[in-house]
Amino acid sequence: MAEQTTQSNRVDAQKLDPNMKLDQPGRLGLEWLSPKEAPFRLSGFAWFGQDGLYRRLPAKPSHPLPPAVDALANSTAGGQIMFRTDSPKLAIRVELGGKASMYHMPATGQCGFDLYLGEAGDQQYCGTIRYDHTLETYESVLYEYEAADRHITLNFPLYQGVKNVWIGIEPGYEVQPPLPYKSGKKVVVYGTSITQGGCATRPGMAYTNILSRRIPLEFINLGFSGNGRGESEVAHVVSEIADPALIVLDYEANAVDVEMMERTLPEFIRICREAHPDTPILVVSKIQYARERFDPQLLQRRLDMKRVEMEAVEACRSKGDTNIHFFDGTVLLGTDSYNECTVDGVHPTDLGFLRMADTLEPVFKALLKNELE
Repeated sequence: MAEQTTQSNRVDAQKLDPNMKLDQPGRLGLEWLSPKEAPFRLSGFAWFGQDGLYRRLPAKPSHPLPPAVDALANSTAGGQIMFRTDSPKLAIRVELGGKASMYHMPATGQCGFDLYLGEAGDQQYCGTIRYDHTLETYESVLYEYEAADRHITLNFPLYQGVKNVWIGIEPGYEVQPPLPYKSGKKVVVYGTSITQGGCATRPGMAYTNILSRRIPLEFINLGFSGNGRGESEVAHVVSEIADPALIVLDYEANAVDVEMMERTLPEFIRICREAHPDTPILVVSKIQYARERFDPQLLQRRLDMKRVEMEAVEACRSKGDTNIHFFDGTVLLGTDSYNECTVDGVHPTDLGFLRMADTLEPVFKALLKNELE
């Protein structure tokens, strides 16, 4: 009988493809700087000046937060580091709060940083960190070019927390402050896992980050995966953010049922309006789910939710609040091929997020006209 041999089907692409080789930690020979210090600018963390943490809600909130929301506030979705440097090499060193753990979202989206070069309005994608996703710390070279002054934007991870981060530059080169925003006001977006960025392949593709490259204002991403449910306690904390240029409520997908939406939305609006009498408020209904084509009850639930949202906005407008608006999220992924824009029928891919940003951009710009002139 001929001797039988066995062969493993395991494929190690990092060994077979040199383009996937990881950097070796500790061998970069760079000067490491903390973005917590000037001249770096941190955006997306409304309470950083108070707490000094890469966290999206206050460490000691004025109202008790649901435990899941409090935990998810450590996810750094929407956080950004901006600066200018003439260094020919740029690198990043990161200490995460945990490892990548999701089955349907790449580690680069959960735990990675990505890099854009250029001034606001002309920021171009340059690269994404490379790291061993089984570890909680990593170093990664972002670029090696000729020395030249460059405007840098680094987007924080969407789903993991960041304990510490350092920026590496060549010794002898400088870091300068970034160009200022159009104004000191902020776009505050409250919502769900979709708002948070699930399941973008890299941070810059969350729809709030895409919009931040097109609208020169600071964006605050307050998407809480599975837990953006419109609680009044959360509304009170959100309303404490100073100088909002626009407040967006995009949490329908986490509302347990129509009754929850009927109970929470008017109160959330009331709390925000009381704190910010003149700020535009935009209520966005959720995207279409793929299974709605086959599940009439799921479709009807979305239509009922949308009705509640429209009625809540109209009730405010009938009382004289002309600065509150509704947007029908049915069209956010397109009307024909929306089922091709998600990972799992719910969470958008990069294509889905790009379509969302393309659709919302003119809506946001119209409401932010006074801030952008």
